[in-house]
Amino acid sequence: MKLPAICAASTPLCTPHGIPPVRQNRSLMVTPMTFPTIPDSALLLTSNQSIPRLNPLHPPLVHKRIVSLETPAVHHHNHQRTVLMQRREHYKYHQVWRKPFYGTSSEREEYRKELREQLKKQIEEKCAALKLHMVDKVREVENLREVDRRALSSEREQRIQHSRAMTQYRDENKRLMEQSWRERALTRSQEALKERELLRLNPINWSGTLK
Repeated sequence: MKLPAICAASTPLCTPHGIPPVRQNRSLMVTPMTFPTIPDSALLLTSNQSIPRLNPLHPPLVHKRIVSLETPAVHHHNHQRTVLMQRREHYKYHQVWRKPFYGTSSEREEYRKELREQLKKQIEEKCAALKLHMVDKVREVENLREVDRRALSSEREQRIQHSRAMTQYRDENKRLMEQSWRERALTRSQEALKERELLRLNPINWSGTLK
């Protein structure tokens, strides 16, 4: 039994530049694709060149997006890009401590100089921060002293006003009491005079029989 021929969609592959499409037969056709060239990893470690990431479902130079475009070549490109970026970060991390241990004398001296400058900068920043802190503390103390002085002055004024009010209250009470005493003495003297006048005009023993 002979099966009919199956016509599949073209599968993109990663091929070098300048190679024409390869025709396998009338039914299947392989379309070449060109990905961004990834240079040597040794060059990428010291350069800032960025490697583009490819979309497995939409490779470059392909207008139609289909699932059959997802090929191992694109995934290999993205994996290689990830590995190179990891190597670049690892190289940057190890370049930090390579100079003071394995560098030349000039590199070690430059590292020590940079370290001294960093320490000097940190000391200056710490001194400046301490100075600002002391200035803030002095300003805070001055503000507290001013607030305390104002509170003491206000309390003293309140005591003076209270003392004046109490003195005025005492003097007024004394005046009222003395006036009440005078009025009471005057009333008693007037009553005594009145009684004397009444006794003179209408004596109790007017007939003289009580002698």
